[in-house]
Amino acid sequence: MPEQTTSTAPSPLAGLVVADFSRVLAGPLATMTLADLGARVIKVERPGKGDDTRSWGPPYSPTGATYFESVNRNKESVCLDLADPADLATARELALRADILVENFKPGGMAGLGLGYEELSAANPTLIYASITGFGSTGGANLMGYDFIAQALGGLMSITGEKDGGPVKVGVALVDVLTAKDATIGILAALAARGVSGRGAHLELNLLSSLQGALANQGQAFLGAGRVPGRMGNDHPSIVPYQLLECADAPLAVACGNDGQFAKLARLLGVPELASDPRFATNNDRVAHRMELVPLLEGALSADSALAWQDRLTEAGVPAGHVSGIDEGLAYAESLGLQPTIEVHDAAGESVGRQIRNPITWTPAIPVRKAAPPRLGENSDDVRSWLAACHAVESDSGATSLIG
Repeated sequence: MPEQTTSTAPSPLAGLVVADFSRVLAGPLATMTLADLGARVIKVERPGKGDDTRSWGPPYSPTGATYFESVNRNKESVCLDLADPADLATARELALRADILVENFKPGGMAGLGLGYEELSAANPTLIYASITGFGSTGGANLMGYDFIAQALGGLMSITGEKDGGPVKVGVALVDVLTAKDATIGILAALAARGVSGRGAHLELNLLSSLQGALANQGQAFLGAGRVPGRMGNDHPSIVPYQLLECADAPLAVACGNDGQFAKLARLLGVPELASDPRFATNNDRVAHRMELVPLLEGALSADSALAWQDRLTEAGVPAGHVSGIDEGLAYAESLGLQPTIEVHDAAGESVGRQIRNPITWTPAIPVRKAAPPRLGENSDDVRSWLAACHAVESDSGATSLIG
């Protein structure tokens, strides 16, 4: 899948303005997704400090903290001190000229500044306003919204880790990422609805709800069968083998999603009789006799390396893969033609490194935006000039100013 360098279709969100009052990860990832799709995203940052993640390091790239850079490409940065009346007025005008506003202040924080949904939507009824919190705006309004705490309180940590070990967080701030995806879905749906009704909407998202919305089969195991899932390491609660199995040198991920795949696995390992053994003939049997089956499979796998078995199993149609580092994972995606990264450029057009690309590939192709994450306040003058020009045009035409 080659990197898109030409386009036959416009950016799907071209012409839309996003006022980004968010920081850290969930909000910025949602707004970066909108920016990747063509929206103009103007990120409001604190003078002198900016987004918290600008200082979250190491690691640092030559241009800044890699944490910040991971979710802030294709944006403009304007510094506004919301405690300053003039800057607050500028922030209000930006919000009223926006199609979409994303914020993750504490509940009530934006309203206290005169930037809440009720006040802004009265003047800009087409505004789509997305509020992201940790635990909602009711009973959890005063709780701090950190991914790590949401993983602990929401149940995710209780099913992550080895069976006999302690609870473990996921190796990335997954709840923030899930919330960002939910926010983007909601915003796009609100845009579609606005196209019919002509009105915007207020979307409320929180880390806890996004986490629990992603529990899928594990959540339904409790709701539907009364079972509270626990930690199983790399084992699957309902499928066997669907786990890491030890080979001669390293573990191998093996995923037999049906009885046919298990029969292929057994034949390839030289133990075809396992597929007809009453203990292992069906998936239900294998789940019941997991502890008996796994040593038999690992005994056969011990004859060769994980990579050698991966090649043989994959060729035979049995899903398998060795445990890769992120560097290996990106190289693997590259080998498949997936082009997992893009080269980003600064305002002068100079390359400043590579980033993970937006995972959606379009046909017909759309423009691939490749602007590096902005320096703090890099676009302050441009944004202020744009707002002043808009105001001047309205004044000349006799229109009512958006500044209230």
